[in-house]
Amino acid sequence: MPPPDYTFDPDRLAALAGFDILDTPPERGFDDIVLLATQICHAPVALVSLVADNRQWFKARIGFEPCETDLDSSVCAHALLEQDLLVIPDLSRDDRTRLNPLVAGEPHIRFYAGAPLRTATGEVIGSLCVIDGNPRPQGLTDVQASGLRNLAGQVMSQLELRKAISERDAAIQKQLAYARDQLESEAQYRTLFNAIIDGFCLIEMQFKKDRATDYRFLEVNPAFEQQTGLRDAHGKWMRELAPNHEQHWFDIYGQVALTGEPARFEHLAGELGGRWFDVYAFRVGDPALQHVGVLFTDKSDRKAAELMRAEAEKVQQILNQELSHRMKNTFAMVQAIAAQTLRKVEPAAVETFSRRIQALSTAHDVLLKGTWVEAQIADVVQSVLSTLGGPERFVVDGPQIRLGARATLSISLLLHELATNAVKYGSLSRDGGRVALRWQVEKAEEDPELRLDWRETGGPAVAEPSHRGFGSKLIRTGLAGIGQVNLQYNVSGLEAEFRAPLSQLQGA
Repeated sequence: MPPPDYTFDPDRLAALAGFDILDTPPERGFDDIVLLATQICHAPVALVSLVADNRQWFKARIGFEPCETDLDSSVCAHALLEQDLLVIPDLSRDDRTRLNPLVAGEPHIRFYAGAPLRTATGEVIGSLCVIDGNPRPQGLTDVQASGLRNLAGQVMSQLELRKAISERDAAIQKQLAYARDQLESEAQYRTLFNAIIDGFCLIEMQFKKDRATDYRFLEVNPAFEQQTGLRDAHGKWMRELAPNHEQHWFDIYGQVALTGEPARFEHLAGELGGRWFDVYAFRVGDPALQHVGVLFTDKSDRKAAELMRAEAEKVQQILNQELSHRMKNTFAMVQAIAAQTLRKVEPAAVETFSRRIQALSTAHDVLLKGTWVEAQIADVVQSVLSTLGGPERFVVDGPQIRLGARATLSISLLLHELATNAVKYGSLSRDGGRVALRWQVEKAEEDPELRLDWRETGGPAVAEPSHRGFGSKLIRTGLAGIGQVNLQYNVSGLEAEFRAPLSQLQGA
């Protein structure tokens, strides 16, 4: 049966194109979702399938080798029409799918369950599906169906998050480009700007209790003009400003007259279409006459650039707050699904899993406080260790080093495992136990390396674990997942040395 007409709906295809997701590399967030889907639904295959106008492409897949198929082989295209799950217990007996090449031929798939991937405006761009080689007359259990729906929602959250980050980065790049243009312009014309005085006037003021009460604009006599090179600005700006020349302006001029010190301030002149000026005031002539000279320099372009940069920073902060909120919701949902799925598993294992998810959430918070794509190693260390003991139990030392997003997440998990083990079995399991954590950059033949040392003291004697669980394996993968780990289980406590090329840690 051919794909439904809705497959080629322009609005649906435009919504899919808006995510700019097709043919992008694998991403862990989506890979984790299909893994959870196979575990929850006890299915060998799970796909994040996005249906275009000429193919279905898989953003994430497990148990299925091709990265895409044509629409004639697509079951997910039929899920586009569903309000809820599309569940087909036996694909070989359903008129929509019995002639599908993947059903009639290799790999002879038989069971399908897909949750539509629906945008906020209602378009369905694909599905999160699970597939089995055996028919399932009973379909999905209520728990499995609920889990698949929730995971489909998480796929859309990941897509929206990815889109928001992309839009934010594009906006920041645009603002940075504008700022660079402004700086180049200012550098080219700085000498000229410093030499130009856009306006000048001379004011006679009277004071009462150290405050200007009366004023009048004075004509500049030819001798003063010849001596200073300054011309009267009555015909340029001051006559326009005079009707709305606020008292606080004259308070500042008067302060100049009293102290003899130049002053500078900025004023938004609404009468001139919102232009900005640097204003310098200084006392001239005989101090007894209380004459004040005022110079105006137009800085509107520079001020506009400053305001645009400030607005860009404000927008970035708002986006980061929204991204942080969405990420926390995503991690909370994963924890809830895991708790439901693993409810028959030993509680300690579930607690360990939840703590690792929390460590990832903390790492994302560190990234969001910066630019999302990088973080300082000191911030990563502080965020992890602060949740597992008082600061007096850690000695932390090392230079400021920038980490990429992937390294931030990896090192957060590594430190979480080390600190958790120290609390359970090592130095932090006893009063008086301490951990020294130090890092430095060392020269290497091809690329500088980051060296990170973890040393425990004051705890019980430790021995190499006889069984290597997930935590032990994670520690042995090191800083960048490439090993370069030296572990020593001493009577005095664990000593660990980790090394990795700095370029790998600072990459995306």
